[in-house]
Amino acid sequence: MTVARRSVLLAVWFVALLLALTGAGFAQSQAEGTTGLPEAFEIGLSTEEIVISSDFSGARLVVFGALDNADAKVLRQGGYDIVVALEGPVVPIVVREKERTVGLWINQGSERFDTVPASYSLAATRRLTDITSPQVLSQLSIGIDHLQMSRRAAGRTSAPNRDRYATAVRRIRSERGLFRESFGTVEFVSATLFRAELRLPADLPVGKHVARAFLFRKGVFLRERTDTLWVVKSGFESTVSDLAHRYGPWYGSFAVALAIVTGWLGRLIFRRD
Repeated sequence: MTVARRSVLLAVWFVALLLALTGAGFAQSQAEGTTGLPEAFEIGLSTEEIVISSDFSGARLVVFGALDNADAKVLRQGGYDIVVALEGPVVPIVVREKERTVGLWINQGSERFDTVPASYSLAATRRLTDITSPQVLSQLSIGIDHLQMSRRAAGRTSAPNRDRYATAVRRIRSERGLFRESFGTVEFVSATLFRAELRLPADLPVGKHVARAFLFRKGVFLRERTDTLWVVKSGFESTVSDLAHRYGPWYGSFAVALAIVTGWLGRLIFRRD
C-alpha cells in the first residue's frame, strides 16, 4: 500500500469517526432535550366564542398546548408546571362597608377598584404555592389570592384598610361562582402535550375574555401565552341588551310605561267589584 493511499484511507476513517461521534452527541442531546434552545410553548382554545342563550347554565372550556425544546430529564422529574387562567372583562367596582347603627344599615366606608376582572377561572397542575413563591404569583397576578386589583386614575386617596376591601371582593365573587380555582386539572397527555379544563359559571359576563397560560420550570417562570375568547348573547336577550345599550333613555321610558300598563291591566283583571 502506497503512502498516498494510506494517507487517504486514514483521512476517510478520521472523517467517518468524527461524523459518528458528532451524530451520537447530537442524538444524546436530542434525547435529553438539551439543544441549547430555551423552552417555549403554544396554546389554543377549544372555541373562540361562547354564545349565551336563555337556557345557558355554564360552559366548559378546554385549553390545550404543546411544549417546545423541553428538557426530557425535567419532564421525567415532573419539573414543568402549567397554570391557565381565563380573565373576564375588566370593570370598575366600588366596595362599601355597612354597619348596623340604631337598627339601620349605614355606609361606614368605601373603596374603588378600577381593574377587577368580572370573572376569573384558573386551572393548574398543582397548588400555586407548590409551583412558585407568593411573590412571583403577585407579580404575575396569578390566583384569586394574588389577583391584582389596581386603580387607573391618579389623585385618589386609598382607604387605610384597602386590602380588607380587596379580600371582600374576592370572597363575594368566589361565593357567587365568578372566581374559581381548580388544581390538578392541567394534565400532560403526552411528553409535551397538555390540556386544561375550565368550568365557566352560568352568569358568565358578556365581552372579551383573555386566556393566560404560564410555564414554570422547577419554580422559575419561563413564558406566558395569551389567547382571546368572546362571550356574546343570542336571540331575544341579545336584542334587548343591544337596544338597552344603544337607546338607553328610550328603553328606560318604554320599561316604565310597560310596567304602568301591566299594573293597570292587572288591576282591571283581578279586581273583585
